[in-house]
Amino acid sequence: MGRRAEASRLAEAVGRRQSDIMRDLVELESKNLVKVFRVKIWHVCLSPDGRRYLKEGLPEERLLKIVEAQKEFPSVKELAKACGLSRNEFAAAFGRLRKYGVVKVVSGKVIYSGDGVEKLLSDIRRTRELLENISECIHVRELPEWVAELKRRGMIEVAESRVIEVEATETLRELLEAGRISEAPLITRITSEVIVSGKWKGAVLKEFDLSIDVPVKYPSRKHPYVEFLNHVREVVESMGFVEAKGPHVETALWNFDVLFVPQYHPARRESDVYFVAGETVGVAPSDVLERTREVHERVWKYRWDPREALKLVLRTHTTPVSMRTIYSRKEGEYRVYSLDRVFRPDTPDPTHLMEFHQLEGIIVGKHVTFKHLLGFFKEFAKRLGLGEVRFRPAYFPFTEPSVEGYIKHPRLGWIEVFPGGMFRPEVLYAVGLKDHNVAAWGIGIDRIAMMVLNINDIRDLYTNDVDIIKSTPLPREVMR
Repeated sequence: MGRRAEASRLAEAVGRRQSDIMRDLVELESKNLVKVFRVKIWHVCLSPDGRRYLKEGLPEERLLKIVEAQKEFPSVKELAKACGLSRNEFAAAFGRLRKYGVVKVVSGKVIYSGDGVEKLLSDIRRTRELLENISECIHVRELPEWVAELKRRGMIEVAESRVIEVEATETLRELLEAGRISEAPLITRITSEVIVSGKWKGAVLKEFDLSIDVPVKYPSRKHPYVEFLNHVREVVESMGFVEAKGPHVETALWNFDVLFVPQYHPARRESDVYFVAGETVGVAPSDVLERTREVHERVWKYRWDPREALKLVLRTHTTPVSMRTIYSRKEGEYRVYSLDRVFRPDTPDPTHLMEFHQLEGIIVGKHVTFKHLLGFFKEFAKRLGLGEVRFRPAYFPFTEPSVEGYIKHPRLGWIEVFPGGMFRPEVLYAVGLKDHNVAAWGIGIDRIAMMVLNINDIRDLYTNDVDIIKSTPLPREVMR
């Protein structure tokens, strides 16, 4: 209909706070006199690094000057030392120089080729112009495409806020033009002072509608999925397990190699794993590297590459936590579990997410057997109220024998939720465990949560929609 005005400015114009006029705006909207819009505003601001890059130069800009001056370096490591950049800055800058063909790595040496310099300089100018245009902060209703890249590189910070805007309707305009709207005091409460003083004369008395229900007040609560995960922790710990933590960014060694997954296995492809970009590699104990190399070359008959094992990935499961625990604790009788996030490049849909939770655990001891694993699954299902568990044989590269446990979903029938098995000798050898058995299990806890919370879309487990959160109570049997 016309120009919108921010509710905060309207409140300022009448000398009141925005919260004071919100009830009035709702009432005017109910009478079709105004329209109220809730608008998302993005605040894009330079980060401390972004301001520093404008002053000192972008990392790739500084690295380019160094390689142009010296032309050749004996190794990537030597170039990193010479440039004076942080590890992350160097990784990003070096990656850009290689992307445009400015430098090449030949037999370990870094050689300046001079190709693609103009394209790189054009990219640098574009990035600097974007940072300069931001100045300190810009405020936009839609995020430009370039925001994602600058945010990933830590040059900008992005925040979100909600702004309430108000617009007059055609009805209000017609009433104003007809002179049917006038200013008058509004009385919402009749008191003896109002009557005696005569203030009620010429005032508008607000109607009181007894048919309107009192607004529902919801007490604060934790997210239902957080409540469920905490309950699962209580259940597992009541069964004698102790929680362990591990890094989200993991080396391929702990994520794959020590688990006896060969380096040519399709599960290690970039389409199935998030690899950390750049030349940065992780570190690992030398004895684990040596034993892992030995067992891979002896059994799988290929030349095992330690560089491939030291690549950094976002962990695809929480089993690396179990492997690190066994390596650090070695022999003994213990039970350990991990309940945390894992990452896989899945396309989000009602049953898949790129980030989800896994419940992982191990039972370590000289006399641990496959029956202990089956017993755990049955007792765990019983304590969560999941009903009967059925088993069938399965195959996993790092366990033998292996099993899949099924529970019955009221609509979907029997579904697999409990994979597990006994760690193979090759796996235990890699982490230095002798004369002990390990029963291991890794549960996709999100799938169980969907059943328990009666949710059909996995994305609702992570929602911040208040209506969904309010309408998702935990079943009573789970909270017992």
